[in-house]
Amino acid sequence: MTITGLITGSLRRLLLPLFALALTAMPALASTEVEGARIWPAPDHTRLVFDTRSPVEHTIFSLENPSRLVIDLKDASLKARLDQLDLKGSPVRRIRSAARNGDDLRVVLDLSKDIKPRSFQLEPNQQYGHRLVIDLIEEDRESLSDMTRPIVREDTGGKRDVIVVIDAGHGGEDPGAIGPSGTREKDVVLALARRLEKLIDSKPGYEARLTRTGDYFIDLRRRTLLARKHKADLFVSVHADAFHSPQPRGASVFALSQRGATSETARWLARSENRSDLIGGEGGVTLGDKDDVLAGVLLDLSMTASINASVGVGDYILKKLGNVTRLHKSGVEQAAFVVLKSPDIPSILVEAGFISNPQEERNLLSSAHQNKVAQAVFEGIDEYFNNVPPPGTLLAWQKRQKGGTAVSEYRVQRGDTLSAVARRNQVSVEAIKRVNGLTNDVVMVGQTLQIPSS
Repeated sequence: MTITGLITGSLRRLLLPLFALALTAMPALASTEVEGARIWPAPDHTRLVFDTRSPVEHTIFSLENPSRLVIDLKDASLKARLDQLDLKGSPVRRIRSAARNGDDLRVVLDLSKDIKPRSFQLEPNQQYGHRLVIDLIEEDRESLSDMTRPIVREDTGGKRDVIVVIDAGHGGEDPGAIGPSGTREKDVVLALARRLEKLIDSKPGYEARLTRTGDYFIDLRRRTLLARKHKADLFVSVHADAFHSPQPRGASVFALSQRGATSETARWLARSENRSDLIGGEGGVTLGDKDDVLAGVLLDLSMTASINASVGVGDYILKKLGNVTRLHKSGVEQAAFVVLKSPDIPSILVEAGFISNPQEERNLLSSAHQNKVAQAVFEGIDEYFNNVPPPGTLLAWQKRQKGGTAVSEYRVQRGDTLSAVARRNQVSVEAIKRVNGLTNDVVMVGQTLQIPSS
């Protein structure tokens, strides 16, 4: 053996006992820490979120008399100050915590009422790391659809308003995209939604509803359900786009794709609770007494009409947006967004701009720019519904009074096609050709077309 080997072996024999002694002297470390906590009260539930250093194994169970929720986290320790959480507006009266079984953590929520708990974990995103989410669902609270305020108007002789449901994307624990300077999409789109709500409510014949009025999250399917409960004539989801590089910019409008429509039709046919529901609102068609073939045909017809109307109103909005901001794409795009999958409600998603672009981030934070975008969206909605008012509405009555039931006029603009004009106005190409005496589908910029009522 070499001298070097003898020295190394001697050092190893000397150091190993010291290393073992150091290990026994060190306190046992929990495998993860609860580093932070947040609470998000919403109208019908409260969301409690724990920031954890890594995924954590956990169990929850409820106790009665008094009402409590117990949360056990395995191999975890508490670093956050739970006593500093603002519990106002939630069913939580107090939060207690203590070590359990040496390495575990127990958190106890003292509640003012019984709740239905739900828990799940979230992967890291732009703003947060690993998270454990506890939802406290208050089943005896008013549902979100009941939280809206009635709008008092002058008597319109029984003629109803056009109902527009505005959906501010993301919210609560879901910040959405985050801009270069830290602007959160959820805040920008809620501000835009409120401005749009005010504009819609200020116009006789319209009524706006918001899916969320504060900083809390609503499930995507729940948003479309709210639109149905409100008997919406139009659903508008407001977002701010993002990309991994700062160059892309411009506003966009999306409608549902045919692929998304096909998957949603299959989902509706598969779920029994949907079969007994109506398509087409009050006085529409119930699927409960139809066989699969007929129900599928009815759903396809309803979904196709909904998509055509969505693209139609989207065209109007996109043209108005082009007057106040740059457009990312010149036409209405189509994708399988979950919030657009209402089979009987025209639904669009408006991307107000790229929050990942520094200039557009500044624009989206500007009150003046927000007003311009909201005004453009409303003008597009108003122009569409004045052209194609839903039956029984004040707008439909006003159009009849003006003699507008037979035809209206439209001046062809650059980029228009006859099929696009027909789709926006919810009439057939053949009907437009017949009224205008056209023998082919060619139209010229500046040409005035007579548009028959749908």
